[in-house]
Amino acid sequence: MTAMPSAITDETSPRYAGWRVVGACYLAAVFCWGFGLYGHGVYLAELHRLHGWTTAQISSATTVFYLATAALVVFISNAIAKLGPRNVMLAGAACFGTSVALLAVITELWQLYAAYLIMAVGAASMHVGSISNVIGLWFERQRGLALSLALNGASSGGILVTPALVFAIAQYGFASAMLTSALLFGLILLPAIGLWIGRPSVAAPAASSPAVAAPPAWTRRRALRSPAFWSVAAPFAMALTAQVGFLVHQVAFLQPVLGRVEAGLSVAVLTVAAIAGRFVLGALAPSIDMRRFAAWSLASQAAALLAMIVTGEPWALYAACAVYGFSAGNLITLPSLVIQREFEPASFGMLVALSWAITQFTYAFGPGLLGVMRDASGGYAVPLALCIALKLVAAALIVAAPKLSRA
Repeated sequence: MTAMPSAITDETSPRYAGWRVVGACYLAAVFCWGFGLYGHGVYLAELHRLHGWTTAQISSATTVFYLATAALVVFISNAIAKLGPRNVMLAGAACFGTSVALLAVITELWQLYAAYLIMAVGAASMHVGSISNVIGLWFERQRGLALSLALNGASSGGILVTPALVFAIAQYGFASAMLTSALLFGLILLPAIGLWIGRPSVAAPAASSPAVAAPPAWTRRRALRSPAFWSVAAPFAMALTAQVGFLVHQVAFLQPVLGRVEAGLSVAVLTVAAIAGRFVLGALAPSIDMRRFAAWSLASQAAALLAMIVTGEPWALYAACAVYGFSAGNLITLPSLVIQREFEPASFGMLVALSWAITQFTYAFGPGLLGVMRDASGGYAVPLALCIALKLVAAALIVAAPKLSRA
Protein backbone atom coordinates (compact mmCIF):
# COMPACT_ATOMS: atom_id res chain seq x y z
CA MET A 1 0.00 0.00 0.00
CA THR A 2 1.28 3.49 -0.81
CA ALA A 3 2.56 5.48 2.13
CA MET A 4 0.69 8.58 3.16
CA PRO A 5 2.92 11.58 2.38
CA SER A 6 3.90 13.70 5.35
CA ALA A 7 6.36 16.58 5.17
CA ILE A 8 5.94 17.13 8.92
CA THR A 9 7.39 14.32 11.06
CA ASP A 10 7.11 15.96 14.49
CA GLU A 11 4.38 14.08 16.37
CA THR A 12 3.62 17.16 18.48
CA SER A 13 2.89 19.32 15.43
CA PRO A 14 -0.81 19.89 14.62
CA ARG A 15 0.20 19.53 10.94
CA TYR A 16 1.54 16.01 11.43
CA ALA A 17 -0.46 13.67 9.18
CA GLY A 18 -0.88 11.19 12.01
CA TRP A 19 -3.50 13.43 13.61
CA ARG A 20 -5.73 12.94 10.56
CA VAL A 21 -5.40 9.22 11.19
CA VAL A 22 -6.48 9.83 14.78
CA GLY A 23 -9.54 11.67 13.44
CA ALA A 24 -10.51 8.76 11.20
CA CYS A 25 -9.97 6.29 14.05
CA TYR A 26 -12.14 8.49 16.27
CA LEU A 27 -14.98 8.27 13.75
CA ALA A 28 -14.45 4.51 13.42
CA ALA A 29 -14.80 4.21 17.20
CA VAL A 30 -17.97 6.34 17.19
CA PHE A 31 -19.60 3.98 14.70
CA CYS A 32 -18.16 0.78 16.19
CA TRP A 33 -19.21 1.46 19.77
CA GLY A 34 -22.34 3.45 18.91
CA PHE A 35 -23.85 0.75 16.70
CA GLY A 36 -21.95 -2.10 18.34
CA LEU A 37 -21.58 -2.05 22.13
CA TYR A 38 -24.17 0.60 22.98
CA GLY A 39 -26.43 -0.30 20.07
CA HIS A 40 -26.93 -3.86 21.31
CA GLY A 41 -28.90 -2.58 24.27
CA VAL A 42 -31.30 -0.83 21.91
CA TYR A 43 -31.50 -3.84 19.58
CA LEU A 44 -32.28 -6.14 22.52
CA ALA A 45 -35.28 -4.09 23.61
CA GLU A 46 -36.61 -3.50 20.09
CA LEU A 47 -36.13 -7.04 18.76
CA HIS A 48 -37.89 -8.42 21.84
CA ARG A 49 -40.79 -6.03 21.25
CA LEU A 50 -41.03 -6.66 17.49
CA HIS A 51 -40.44 -10.41 17.28
CA GLY A 52 -41.17 -11.71 20.77
CA TRP A 53 -37.75 -13.36 21.09
CA THR A 54 -36.70 -13.81 24.71
CA THR A 55 -34.01 -11.74 26.39
CA ALA A 56 -31.84 -14.86 26.66
CA GLN A 57 -32.20 -15.66 22.93
CA ILE A 58 -31.23 -12.16 21.81
CA SER A 59 -28.44 -11.89 24.40
CA SER A 60 -27.04 -15.21 23.23
CA ALA A 61 -26.82 -13.85 19.68
CA THR A 62 -24.93 -10.89 21.11
CA THR A 63 -22.57 -13.34 22.79
CA VAL A 64 -21.91 -15.01 19.43
CA PHE A 65 -21.06 -11.57 18.02
CA TYR A 66 -18.50 -10.96 20.76
CA LEU A 67 -16.97 -14.44 20.43
CA ALA A 68 -16.57 -14.10 16.67
CA THR A 69 -15.04 -10.64 17.10
CA ALA A 70 -12.57 -12.00 19.67
CA ALA A 71 -11.45 -14.78 17.33
CA LEU A 72 -10.79 -12.25 14.56
CA VAL A 73 -9.07 -9.63 16.75
CA VAL A 74 -6.23 -12.06 17.55
CA PHE A 75 -4.98 -11.75 13.97
CA ILE A 76 -5.83 -8.10 13.30
CA SER A 77 -2.18 -7.00 13.57
CA ASN A 78 -1.25 -9.54 10.88
CA ALA A 79 -4.09 -8.38 8.62
CA ILE A 80 -3.03 -4.74 8.94
CA ALA A 81 0.60 -5.63 8.20
CA LYS A 82 -0.34 -7.62 5.10
CA LEU A 83 -3.29 -5.70 3.64
CA GLY A 84 -2.68 -2.23 5.02
CA PRO A 85 -4.69 -0.26 7.60
CA ARG A 86 -6.87 1.48 5.03
CA ASN A 87 -8.04 -1.71 3.32
CA VAL A 88 -8.71 -3.50 6.60
CA MET A 89 -10.78 -0.66 8.02
CA LEU A 90 -12.66 -0.03 4.76
CA ALA A 91 -13.68 -3.68 4.58
CA GLY A 92 -14.68 -3.60 8.24
CA ALA A 93 -16.81 -0.47 7.84
CA ALA A 94 -18.58 -1.98 4.81
CA CYS A 95 -19.38 -5.18 6.73
CA PHE A 96 -20.60 -3.24 9.74
CA GLY A 97 -22.91 -1.04 7.67
CA THR A 98 -24.29 -4.10 5.87
CA SER A 99 -25.09 -5.82 9.16
CA VAL A 100 -26.90 -2.75 10.49
CA ALA A 101 -29.07 -2.72 7.35
CA LEU A 102 -29.82 -6.43 7.74
CA LEU A 103 -31.24 -5.84 11.23
CA ALA A 104 -34.01 -3.83 9.57
CA VAL A 105 -35.26 -6.76 7.49
CA ILE A 106 -34.68 -9.92 9.54
CA THR A 107 -37.71 -11.97 10.55
CA GLU A 108 -36.16 -15.17 11.93
CA LEU A 109 -33.86 -15.69 14.90
CA TRP A 110 -31.17 -17.43 12.80
CA GLN A 111 -31.00 -14.32 10.62
CA LEU A 112 -30.05 -12.28 13.69
CA TYR A 113 -27.11 -14.61 14.26
CA ALA A 114 -26.04 -14.22 10.62
CA ALA A 115 -26.24 -10.42 10.80
CA TYR A 116 -24.20 -10.39 14.02
CA LEU A 117 -21.49 -12.58 12.43
CA ILE A 118 -21.12 -10.04 9.63
CA MET A 119 -21.06 -7.29 12.23
CA ALA A 120 -18.23 -9.15 14.02
CA VAL A 121 -16.01 -8.78 10.94
CA GLY A 122 -16.62 -5.04 11.02
CA ALA A 123 -16.09 -4.74 14.75
CA ALA A 124 -12.78 -6.61 14.68
CA SER A 125 -11.54 -4.17 12.03
CA MET A 126 -12.57 -1.06 13.97
CA HIS A 127 -12.11 -2.05 17.62
CA VAL A 128 -9.37 -1.32 20.18
CA GLY A 129 -6.95 -3.87 18.73
CA SER A 130 -7.21 -2.43 15.24
CA ILE A 131 -7.17 1.21 16.33
CA SER A 132 -4.16 0.59 18.59
CA ASN A 133 -2.24 -1.01 15.74
CA VAL A 134 -3.08 1.79 13.30
CA ILE A 135 -2.17 4.50 15.82
CA GLY A 136 1.03 2.58 16.61
CA LEU A 137 2.17 2.95 12.97
CA TRP A 138 2.12 6.72 13.32
CA PHE A 139 2.98 7.49 16.93
CA GLU A 140 5.63 6.58 19.45
CA ARG A 141 6.18 9.44 21.89
CA GLN A 142 2.59 10.71 21.63
CA ARG A 143 1.00 7.27 21.37
CA GLY A 144 -0.81 7.50 24.71
CA LEU A 145 -2.39 10.84 23.83
CA ALA A 146 -3.26 9.79 20.29
CA LEU A 147 -4.82 6.55 21.49
CA SER A 148 -6.86 8.32 24.18
CA LEU A 149 -8.19 10.86 21.67
CA ALA A 150 -9.10 8.17 19.14
CA LEU A 151 -10.82 6.00 21.73
CA ASN A 152 -12.88 8.93 22.96
CA GLY A 153 -14.94 8.02 19.91
CA ALA A 154 -16.11 4.99 21.91
CA SER A 155 -17.74 7.22 24.49
CA SER A 156 -18.95 9.65 21.85
CA GLY A 157 -20.74 6.75 20.19
CA GLY A 158 -22.99 6.47 23.20
CA ILE A 159 -23.66 10.22 23.22
CA LEU A 160 -24.19 10.71 19.49
CA VAL A 161 -25.62 7.39 18.36
CA THR A 162 -27.73 5.82 21.10
CA PRO A 163 -30.11 8.72 21.92
CA ALA A 164 -30.47 9.54 18.21
CA LEU A 165 -31.17 5.89 17.43
CA VAL A 166 -33.77 5.60 20.19
CA PHE A 167 -35.43 8.83 19.03
CA ALA A 168 -35.43 7.75 15.36
CA ILE A 169 -36.97 4.39 16.27
CA ALA A 170 -39.70 6.11 18.29
CA GLN A 171 -40.47 8.53 15.45
CA TYR A 172 -39.99 6.47 12.30
CA GLY A 173 -39.84 2.82 13.36
CA PHE A 174 -37.02 0.35 13.80
CA ALA A 175 -36.59 -0.59 10.12
CA SER A 176 -36.35 2.99 8.85
CA ALA A 177 -33.95 3.97 11.63
CA MET A 178 -31.62 1.05 10.91
CA LEU A 179 -31.58 1.57 7.12
CA THR A 180 -30.80 5.26 7.59
CA SER A 181 -28.03 4.34 10.02
CA ALA A 182 -26.51 1.98 7.47
CA LEU A 183 -26.50 4.80 4.92
CA LEU A 184 -24.41 6.93 7.30
CA PHE A 185 -21.61 4.36 7.16
CA GLY A 186 -21.31 5.02 3.44
CA LEU A 187 -21.70 8.79 3.63
CA ILE A 188 -19.41 9.52 6.59
CA LEU A 189 -17.18 6.68 7.73
CA LEU A 190 -16.03 5.13 4.45
CA PRO A 191 -14.86 8.48 2.95
CA ALA A 192 -13.03 9.41 6.17
CA ILE A 193 -11.14 6.11 6.22
CA GLY A 194 -10.35 6.31 2.51
CA LEU A 195 -9.02 9.87 2.71
CA TRP A 196 -7.25 9.96 6.08
CA ILE A 197 -5.87 6.51 6.86
CA GLY A 198 -2.67 5.21 5.30
CA ARG A 199 0.84 4.13 6.21
CA PRO A 200 3.39 6.72 7.37
CA SER A 201 6.33 7.57 5.15
CA VAL A 202 9.68 6.08 6.08
CA ALA A 203 10.62 9.43 7.63
CA ALA A 204 7.80 9.30 10.16
CA PRO A 205 9.05 8.96 13.73
CA ALA A 206 7.02 5.86 14.52
CA ALA A 207 8.41 4.08 11.47
CA SER A 208 12.03 5.15 11.92
CA SER A 209 12.28 4.59 15.65
CA PRO A 210 14.90 1.94 16.48
CA ALA A 211 12.73 0.71 19.34
CA VAL A 212 9.82 0.06 17.01
CA ALA A 213 12.00 -1.33 14.22
CA ALA A 214 13.77 -3.83 16.49
CA PRO A 215 12.60 -7.45 16.37
CA PRO A 216 9.96 -7.95 19.07
CA ALA A 217 10.94 -10.02 22.09
CA TRP A 218 7.36 -11.09 22.73
CA THR A 219 5.32 -13.62 20.78
CA ARG A 220 1.73 -14.72 21.30
CA ARG A 221 2.93 -18.03 22.73
CA ARG A 222 5.27 -16.36 25.20
CA ALA A 223 2.57 -13.91 26.27
CA LEU A 224 0.02 -16.66 26.92
CA ARG A 225 2.56 -18.41 29.17
CA SER A 226 3.58 -15.24 31.01
CA PRO A 227 2.18 -14.12 34.39
CA ALA A 228 3.18 -10.60 33.37
CA PHE A 229 0.79 -10.63 30.43
CA TRP A 230 -2.02 -12.29 32.39
CA SER A 231 -1.63 -9.69 35.15
CA VAL A 232 -3.05 -7.25 32.60
CA ALA A 233 -5.39 -9.45 30.58
CA ALA A 234 -7.19 -11.32 33.37
CA PRO A 235 -8.39 -8.44 35.63
CA PHE A 236 -9.52 -6.28 32.72
CA ALA A 237 -11.30 -9.25 31.14
CA MET A 238 -13.30 -9.75 34.34
CA ALA A 239 -14.04 -6.05 34.70
CA LEU A 240 -15.17 -5.62 31.12
CA THR A 241 -17.31 -8.76 31.26
CA ALA A 242 -19.36 -6.99 33.92
CA GLN A 243 -19.25 -3.66 32.09
CA VAL A 244 -20.33 -4.97 28.69
CA GLY A 245 -23.05 -7.09 30.27
CA PHE A 246 -24.44 -4.05 32.05
CA LEU A 247 -24.21 -1.75 29.03
CA VAL A 248 -26.06 -4.20 26.78
CA HIS A 249 -28.85 -4.50 29.35
CA GLN A 250 -28.85 -0.87 30.52
CA VAL A 251 -31.79 0.29 28.37
CA ALA A 252 -33.85 -2.81 29.14
CA PHE A 253 -33.07 -2.46 32.87
CA LEU A 254 -33.90 1.25 33.15
CA GLN A 255 -36.74 1.52 30.62
CA PRO A 256 -39.49 0.29 33.01
CA VAL A 257 -38.50 2.96 35.54
CA LEU A 258 -37.47 5.88 33.31
CA GLY A 259 -39.30 5.28 30.01
CA ARG A 260 -37.90 4.49 26.54
CA VAL A 261 -36.47 7.88 25.56
CA GLU A 262 -35.25 8.62 29.10
CA ALA A 263 -33.48 5.25 29.24
CA GLY A 264 -31.67 6.24 26.05
CA LEU A 265 -30.76 9.52 27.73
CA SER A 266 -29.22 7.57 30.62
CA VAL A 267 -26.78 6.07 28.11
CA ALA A 268 -25.83 9.60 27.02
CA VAL A 269 -25.29 10.61 30.67
CA LEU A 270 -23.03 7.60 31.16
CA THR A 271 -20.98 8.31 28.05
CA VAL A 272 -20.61 12.06 28.73
CA ALA A 273 -19.14 11.05 32.08
CA ALA A 274 -16.90 8.53 30.27
CA ILE A 275 -15.44 11.30 28.09
CA ALA A 276 -14.82 13.44 31.18
CA GLY A 277 -13.12 10.48 32.84
CA ARG A 278 -10.82 9.99 29.86
CA PHE A 279 -9.72 13.62 29.95
CA VAL A 280 -8.94 13.26 33.66
CA LEU A 281 -6.92 10.13 32.95
CA GLY A 282 -5.10 11.89 30.11
CA ALA A 283 -4.13 14.75 32.42
CA LEU A 284 -3.02 12.48 35.26
CA ALA A 285 -1.43 9.67 33.21
CA PRO A 286 2.23 10.80 33.43
CA SER A 287 2.19 10.91 37.24
CA ILE A 288 -0.16 8.15 38.44
CA ASP A 289 0.06 4.43 39.07
CA MET A 290 -2.18 3.03 36.32
CA ARG A 291 -3.06 -0.09 38.27
CA ARG A 292 -4.15 1.75 41.41
CA PHE A 293 -6.18 4.14 39.28
CA ALA A 294 -7.85 1.13 37.64
CA ALA A 295 -8.68 -0.39 41.04
CA TRP A 296 -10.24 2.86 42.22
CA SER A 297 -12.28 3.03 39.01
CA LEU A 298 -13.60 -0.51 39.47
CA ALA A 299 -14.58 0.12 43.10
CA SER A 300 -16.52 3.25 42.10
CA GLN A 301 -18.38 1.28 39.43
CA ALA A 302 -19.32 -1.39 41.97
CA ALA A 303 -20.75 1.33 44.22
CA ALA A 304 -22.74 2.79 41.32
CA LEU A 305 -24.26 -0.59 40.48
CA LEU A 306 -25.25 -1.10 44.10
CA ALA A 307 -27.00 2.28 44.05
CA MET A 308 -28.96 1.26 40.94
CA ILE A 309 -30.19 -1.87 42.71
CA VAL A 310 -31.45 -0.13 45.83
CA THR A 311 -32.98 3.04 44.36
CA GLY A 312 -35.89 3.75 42.04
CA GLU A 313 -35.51 7.54 41.98
CA PRO A 314 -34.79 8.83 38.46
CA TRP A 315 -32.29 11.45 39.63
CA ALA A 316 -30.38 8.84 41.64
CA LEU A 317 -30.31 6.46 38.67
CA TYR A 318 -28.93 9.21 36.42
CA ALA A 319 -26.31 10.04 39.07
CA ALA A 320 -25.31 6.40 39.38
CA CYS A 321 -24.98 6.17 35.59
CA ALA A 322 -22.67 9.20 35.68
CA VAL A 323 -20.48 7.66 38.39
CA TYR A 324 -20.34 4.37 36.51
CA GLY A 325 -19.61 6.11 33.23
CA PHE A 326 -16.73 8.19 34.63
CA SER A 327 -14.63 5.00 34.63
CA ALA A 328 -16.30 3.14 31.73
CA GLY A 329 -14.22 4.78 29.02
CA ASN A 330 -11.01 4.45 30.98
CA LEU A 331 -11.45 0.68 31.26
CA ILE A 332 -11.17 0.56 27.48
CA THR A 333 -8.05 2.75 27.41
CA LEU A 334 -6.23 1.47 30.52
CA PRO A 335 -5.16 -1.98 29.22
CA SER A 336 -3.32 -0.35 26.31
CA LEU A 337 -1.68 2.22 28.59
CA VAL A 338 -0.56 -0.44 31.07
CA ILE A 339 0.90 -2.53 28.23
CA GLN A 340 2.66 0.53 26.80
CA ARG A 341 4.21 1.29 30.21
CA GLU A 342 5.21 -2.24 31.20
CA PHE A 343 6.15 -3.98 27.92
CA GLU A 344 8.54 -3.29 25.04
CA PRO A 345 7.32 -0.87 22.33
CA ALA A 346 7.93 -3.31 19.46
CA SER A 347 5.35 -5.73 20.87
CA PHE A 348 2.72 -3.11 21.67
CA GLY A 349 0.33 -3.81 18.78
CA MET A 350 0.43 -7.58 19.08
CA LEU A 351 0.05 -7.61 22.87
CA VAL A 352 -2.83 -5.13 22.83
CA ALA A 353 -4.64 -7.16 20.16
CA LEU A 354 -4.08 -10.42 22.07
CA SER A 355 -5.18 -8.88 25.36
CA TRP A 356 -8.33 -7.53 23.74
CA ALA A 357 -9.08 -10.83 22.05
CA ILE A 358 -8.98 -12.54 25.45
CA THR A 359 -11.04 -9.78 27.02
CA GLN A 360 -13.62 -9.89 24.25
CA PHE A 361 -13.82 -13.68 24.38
CA THR A 362 -14.54 -13.41 28.11
CA TYR A 363 -17.00 -10.54 28.01
CA ALA A 364 -18.81 -12.17 25.11
CA PHE A 365 -20.55 -14.25 27.76
CA GLY A 366 -21.56 -11.20 29.80
CA PRO A 367 -24.74 -10.20 27.91
CA GLY A 368 -25.98 -13.79 27.58
CA LEU A 369 -25.19 -14.63 31.21
CA LEU A 370 -27.00 -11.55 32.48
CA GLY A 371 -29.94 -12.33 30.19
CA VAL A 372 -30.25 -15.88 31.50
CA MET A 373 -29.97 -14.68 35.10
CA ARG A 374 -32.55 -11.97 34.48
CA ASP A 375 -35.03 -14.43 32.99
CA ALA A 376 -34.43 -16.96 35.78
CA SER A 377 -34.69 -14.47 38.64
CA GLY A 378 -37.40 -12.25 37.16
CA GLY A 379 -35.40 -9.05 37.53
CA TYR A 380 -32.00 -7.39 37.29
CA ALA A 381 -30.96 -7.39 40.97
CA VAL A 382 -29.19 -10.77 40.76
CA PRO A 383 -27.36 -10.03 37.47
CA LEU A 384 -26.15 -6.66 38.79
CA ALA A 385 -24.96 -8.31 42.01
CA LEU A 386 -22.79 -10.58 39.88
CA CYS A 387 -21.38 -7.53 38.09
CA ILE A 388 -20.52 -5.96 41.46
CA ALA A 389 -18.66 -9.10 42.53
CA LEU A 390 -16.67 -9.20 39.28
CA LYS A 391 -15.69 -5.55 39.65
CA LEU A 392 -14.44 -6.01 43.21
CA VAL A 393 -12.44 -9.16 42.46
CA ALA A 394 -10.86 -7.48 39.42
CA ALA A 395 -9.95 -4.44 41.54
CA ALA A 396 -8.18 -6.68 44.06
CA LEU A 397 -6.28 -8.54 41.32
CA ILE A 398 -5.15 -5.44 39.44
CA VAL A 399 -3.36 -3.98 42.48
CA ALA A 400 -1.91 -7.36 43.52
CA ALA A 401 -0.43 -8.03 40.07
CA PRO A 402 2.33 -5.38 39.57
CA LYS A 403 4.94 -7.60 41.21
CA LEU A 404 4.27 -10.26 38.58
CA SER A 405 4.41 -7.85 35.64
CA ARG A 406 7.73 -6.37 36.70
CA ALA A 407 9.44 -9.60 37.66
